[in-house]
Amino acid sequence: MFPRIVIHKLCHNNFALFLVIRNMLMRYTFIRRFILIGLISLLFIHLPASANDIWIDVDTVKHTLTVMNGNDIEMSFKNVAIGRFGTTHFKMKGDDKTPLGKFRIGWINEKSRYYRFFGLDYPNRDTADIALKENRITQETWRTIVDNTNIGITPPQNTPLGGFIGIHGIGPGDPEVHDQFNWTNGCIALTNQQIDQLGQWLEPGVMVKIH
Repeated sequence: MFPRIVIHKLCHNNFALFLVIRNMLMRYTFIRRFILIGLISLLFIHLPASANDIWIDVDTVKHTLTVMNGNDIEMSFKNVAIGRFGTTHFKMKGDDKTPLGKFRIGWINEKSRYYRFFGLDYPNRDTADIALKENRITQETWRTIVDNTNIGITPPQNTPLGGFIGIHGIGPGDPEVHDQFNWTNGCIALTNQQIDQLGQWLEPGVMVKIH
């Protein structure tokens, strides 16, 4: 045991404590090995996935939404509802179709009538480029979408290409209707319970691939 005077000094002098620990590490090889093993083991602890590694895969044929961490599956949801008139690469306002392509979470509304709403950055640059070539939008509309995209803000939601596309719950809607039909205006819908589970992975910038 340490003499009382040593204990007293250690309690009141951090530098003295540092010296004692340093001397112990220098003297006892097994302590150094123990600390080294501990530091190495920390590298293998499973930490929460970075938002940069997380992306969302929406399979509109199988009606599934899968949370991906790189190439690994973190969580999967079945019986996802899409637009009532299916999907399209050429979405237009009011067609009630889900746009296909790669998008990103642009904003979040926690007080949506659909319970929780995770908005996509639709229409994005890729969508606008195709629409311009096909004369579905004007040069002015294209420029507005591109300018907003370049500075990282939500593209206009009132263009001929439509808007307010996102991933959301069903709110007070009928779960049986959700189970049996594609009922949205173009969004991806899950049950309220599913959207709560999914919400932990979604934040602005997360990529969403719809195919």
